[in-house]
Amino acid sequence: MRRLLIASAMALLASGVGAHELAKGPNGGPVVDSGGHHVEMVAKGTELVLFLTEQEDKPLASAGSKNARAVVQDGGKTATVALQPAAPNKLVGTLAQPLGKGARVVVTATMADGHAVQARFVNN
Repeated sequence: MRRLLIASAMALLASGVGAHELAKGPNGGPVVDSGGHHVEMVAKGTELVLFLTEQEDKPLASAGSKNARAVVQDGGKTATVALQPAAPNKLVGTLAQPLGKGARVVVTATMADGHAVQARFVNN
């Protein structure tokens, strides 16, 4: 299962399929559009925080989300980071080390209503 998840994430990274980057979000991180939702990534030290909002920038509740993970490719190494919901609209995980410049991050989660969220980022 883990290999399938990593392979899928790497395929998304390579293919360019998925969410597209919009701009900087209110928390200072890059924002991508994912099927009518916005996902903003903020990495400070080893903390990875993803802020989820609706198209109108209203918070999207993270409670009840399942299988939330970030696949991180950094410095030739690939790691999977489990993400936990945090009120009101965050998914939070701990990185093994701070993200390096050019690190790629692919986020996948299934929201409580069954809607899948996918986003990909490149750390600049």
